Amino acid sequence: MAQKFYYGGQAIIEGVMIRGQKSLVTAVRRPQGDILVEAQPLPSIYTGKLRQIPFIRGVIVLLEAMFLGMQTLMHSAEVAIQEEETEKVSPWLLWGFVGFSLAASIAIFVLTPLLVTSIFNRWLESAVLFNLVEGFIRMALFIGYLKLVGGMADIKRMFAYHGAEHQSINAFEHGVKLEPLTVREFSTAHTRCGTSFLLAVMVIAIFVFSLIGKPVLWMMILSRILLLPVIAGISYEFTRYAAGHGDNALVKGLTRPGLWLQGLSTRVPELAQLEVGIAALKKAIVIDHPEMEAELYPAPVTVEIPVETEPVTDAEPLT
Repeated sequence: MAQKFYYGGQAIIEGVMIRGQKSLVTAVRRPQGDILVEAQPLPSIYTGKLRQIPFIRGVIVLLEAMFLGMQTLMHSAEVAIQEEETEKVSPWLLWGFVGFSLAASIAIFVLTPLLVTSIFNRWLESAVLFNLVEGFIRMALFIGYLKLVGGMADIKRMFAYHGAEHQSINAFEHGVKLEPLTVREFSTAHTRCGTSFLLAVMVIAIFVFSLIGKPVLWMMILSRILLLPVIAGISYEFTRYAAGHGDNALVKGLTRPGLWLQGLSTRVPELAQLEVGIAALKKAIVIDHPEMEAELYPAPVTVEIPVETEPVTDAEPLT
C-alpha cells in the first residue's frame, strides 16, 4: 500500500507555495489583482527513495525547505513587484543566500546559546543542567526573533499567507470543499508546521547534546554542528508521527506548545489571501490526481432565462 502523502508548503511574498508529490506550485497575487499560479517538477532528490527512509528523509526535507523555499521566495518577489527590469537571480547567488542564511542561523540559534551558557559553566556541573540552560536560551532567542519580525508590516502579511496555507491544508485534510468561506472556518495552526518542527528540534537537541556530556568548548561547538542532521531526522519523525496520531492524548500534550508557538508565525488571513492559498493547493492536488480536476474545478452553472414571446402592449412607460 502506498504511503499517504501529506501536503505542505510555506508563505511567500504575496502568495503561497505548496509542495506536492510531483511538483512545486506557487500562487502569487500580482499587482493587477489576479493570481499567477505556476508549477514546476520537483528535482529527483526530493522525490526519490531517500525521501522514504526514516530519519534520512528529515534531512532531505530540511534541505528542501532551505533551497526550494529561498528559490520560491525570490521568485514571488519578482512576480509581486513585477518590474520589467527585474533580473533573474542566478543559481550561484541563490546558493550564496542559502549558505549565508544557514551560517547566520547556526551562529545565532546554535552557537550563541552555547557560548552564553559556557560563561556560567562553573555553576553548571551537570551536563543535563548545562544543556537545559542552553536550550532555554535558544528557545528565548527564537521566540524573541518571531516577536520582533512579527511586528513588521510586510512580515505580518507573510504570516497571514502562512495562516492561509494552513487553513487550506486543514480544510483539504478534513474533506471539505476548498472555497474561501468554508476554508476560513479552520485553524491557522497545523501539526506539521515548520515552526513546530523547529521547536521539536530545540527540545530534542537538549536530550541529544546531554548524551555527549560536557567536553571542552571546541568539541561542544563541533558536536552542535555535526549533530544537526541527526536532530533534524529525529524531529521530523516525531512531527510526522504526531500528524498521524492527533487523537492521542499524549501526542496532543506534546504538540500543544508547537501549536501555541504558531500563534507568533501565523495571522488570520483575508478572504483574498485564502483564495491564493486555495489556488496553490488545488493545482498541486490536480497534478498528483488528475481525476480530481472536475471536483476541484467544477464547471460554472448556467441558468437559461426564457425569452418573452408575448407581444408588447401599449402600456405607459415607467417614469
